[in-house]
Amino acid sequence: MAQHPNQTPAASGTGEGDDAVQRPDDHRSVSAARYAERLIVPWWLWLIALALAAMLSAEVYLGAPGLATWVPYLILLPLTVLGLAAAGRIRVAVEGGELRVDDARLPVRFVSEVGVLDAAARREALGPNADRYAFVVQRPWVPRAVLVVLNDPEDPTPYWVISARRPERVAKALLAARAAGLSPEPGAGSATA
Repeated sequence: MAQHPNQTPAASGTGEGDDAVQRPDDHRSVSAARYAERLIVPWWLWLIALALAAMLSAEVYLGAPGLATWVPYLILLPLTVLGLAAAGRIRVAVEGGELRVDDARLPVRFVSEVGVLDAAARREALGPNADRYAFVVQRPWVPRAVLVVLNDPEDPTPYWVISARRPERVAKALLAARAAGLSPEPGAGSATA
């Protein structure tokens, strides 16, 4: 029998496994516990960066005769595109009982509190009073963030501050996953950053 990817295994009613414990979450709570977004660079920042790279290439172009005039364009423009693509590759997701930010993973069982930060609160959280052990993924073109306070005695990280376009949805998914008792696959360990 095919199983929906969001559906938890339940007793089949065939006699085998009828005494299996069914998880308290249903399809709606699992869906609410899932969310993903990518912190891509906005189009207007691409225009500005490529224009600056083109202007810098033109400046270098003025000092080089012959075929070397195109070398700055062939180097700077692709490097700018690669840099912007790399800066916008960060993915923030709540799935599989974990908060995943790029390659860092935090099982929801270690989430103590979740808060949504507007631009001013994010500035304060990242300012001079920030904890030096905090895990931060911040993108300047994303004005809001989510604050995740940890409850892991083996991890010195007190909290995560993560840029998010829709921090309310990230917070809601984290709280839903924690309430549903979702946890990552066995052997995933504690929070890793």
